[in-house]
Amino acid sequence: MIGSSLVAGLGVAAIALGAGAAPAEEAPPPDQLEEYEAQRTDEYAAQLEAYLREWLVDAYPERAADAWHRDYSSVDAFLASVEPNRARWRAILAPPELEPSGPLERRPHRPLAELNGEWLTLPLGGLAAEAVLVIPESAGPVPLVIAQHGIGSFPERVFGVMDEGDAYHSYARALVEAGFAVLAPLNLRSQERRNRVERLCRLADTTLPGIELARMQRLLDAVLDDPRIDGERVGMWGVSLGGMATMFWMPLEPRIKAGVVCAWFNHRRNKMAVSDKRYSCFLDTREEHAFFRGWLTEFTDSDAISLICPRPVLIQHGKEDGIAWWPQVVEEYEAARTHYERLGMAERMELDLHEGRHEARVDSGVAFLTKWLTG
Repeated sequence: MIGSSLVAGLGVAAIALGAGAAPAEEAPPPDQLEEYEAQRTDEYAAQLEAYLREWLVDAYPERAADAWHRDYSSVDAFLASVEPNRARWRAILAPPELEPSGPLERRPHRPLAELNGEWLTLPLGGLAAEAVLVIPESAGPVPLVIAQHGIGSFPERVFGVMDEGDAYHSYARALVEAGFAVLAPLNLRSQERRNRVERLCRLADTTLPGIELARMQRLLDAVLDDPRIDGERVGMWGVSLGGMATMFWMPLEPRIKAGVVCAWFNHRRNKMAVSDKRYSCFLDTREEHAFFRGWLTEFTDSDAISLICPRPVLIQHGKEDGIAWWPQVVEEYEAARTHYERLGMAERMELDLHEGRHEARVDSGVAFLTKWLTG
């Protein structure tokens, strides 16, 4: 379906390209063939990139207009109108059906002993879901925040452990001090590991974010059985690739009532496919783990946010963060906030555009989650 729509959408452009192309030069003699062939292959590669970029970037607005049929007359009508898109998003992530194959194991976690941290392990057949859990002392059930680390990090780092780059600013510790329980899942670390595993995922018709979503959901099932935690007040705050997890998972996990997307939200078409000196384009990197079949059919960031709406979302982005050119982040944010505005809920989406870099913003994140999960 995706392939056929791409062909249909670009058929006219391809015909025009063929009609306007210069006549093929006569092939040279064998002793000059190597240079000729290299040029010919470069030209073909350029054609392919132009062909696909046209469809992914330039043709996106028209395609999205056909894919989305939002009804803003009420919240219920809106949710019903985006349900077909939600189903297609689930098909893209393709989370597997994982079920517990044993009881949840809990043990004291020495790196966070001063917070009475626990290390959780939940067996899931051939996999295990693992996380740090910290629950503050409280007289009653407390809200829970899923604090998701990024690609070069690990669960303890969101609490400030070994945070040499000072990207996380101990935001999970600040959440605990503010009265939140924190669940910090273990996701796969490093570009190289994620690249390797994502190749296998593609062969198996799933994705690594889909597997990690399923792991988190089964952990959440177990953790929400704890009477010290209020299952109706669950939030998520992810940094960098953890921000990706927040945006990817919230559309498919309604128990998450509010989210903070830090150092991830972007003008997605440009970020993935358009090289620019003002920001890093994924196409120019070796991070093949960041490419998912069908993502840009209809799910650029402003459209993906409509699968989270009307739940509250805070976007955190630093002007010195090279993942994006900040004016494009503002442009995409304004497009995303339109969904909330048309439902009369504009206050539920905020942008913390700061002067910093690729980092969490503790004060705005804690205040936002406090407002929507404890207010």
